[in-house]
Amino acid sequence: MRQVKVSQIEKHKRRTRWLRRAAGALVAVAALVGVIALVSQHSKPVAPPVNKAIAPVCLPNGEFLAAYRHTNFTDAPRLCISSKATYDATVKTDVGTFVIAMPAAASLQAVDNFVFLAGYRFFDGTKFQRVVRSEFAQGGDPTGTGKGGPGYAWTGNTPPASCSARKDCYPAWSVAYANATGPSTNGSQFFIVVPGGGKGLQPDYTLFGTVVKGRAVVARIVADGGTTEQGLPTTVHHIISVRITKAAG
Repeated sequence: MRQVKVSQIEKHKRRTRWLRRAAGALVAVAALVGVIALVSQHSKPVAPPVNKAIAPVCLPNGEFLAAYRHTNFTDAPRLCISSKATYDATVKTDVGTFVIAMPAAASLQAVDNFVFLAGYRFFDGTKFQRVVRSEFAQGGDPTGTGKGGPGYAWTGNTPPASCSARKDCYPAWSVAYANATGPSTNGSQFFIVVPGGGKGLQPDYTLFGTVVKGRAVVARIVADGGTTEQGLPTTVHHIISVRITKAAG
């Protein structure tokens, strides 16, 4: 009788151990599935570039960042900003961050265009492809060749012709669009003038902002520029991101 009871106890222990091992195996499998799902979820690109031309739709009111990056549009945007506001563009680069202040009233279409493109992450990952030492740094081309743009052109306003004689059309730290052949060929490319530069520039380019913070960062980028008008930089610097905030108005 005692042997039967002992045998039953041993059988119960073996069954308990087996159930524990089975439960442990199920927990391990569930954890592995969870890890795989988590890794798969985070391996998907958050904001893949979209190269197909899309209509220039303004972002919802109060929003300055689209979910996906777009670099090609069918036309210039309609007015997406307030004409009475000032907007700040925080430009993060591989050597630091600088801020461009852009009062809309000074050049409405120009500021609107920059805010629109930045909102669609247009400038993210681009480079300063033309940099002339002691003069300026030029970027805003999604192709990095100096020939790219947003898929459209628009006409901006230029400084008064009287600035030519004074050679102050583009003062230090000013930001302007680098059009192709005149004010009617503005796109996305822009340039930043450093102290001592811009004196030979004619009033052909649309001004739209001023670097108000991080000027040492811009100076460092320009210091790595070339010494000829081609502006082939000795070290290529990149824009990591451009983010817009409404500063006032």
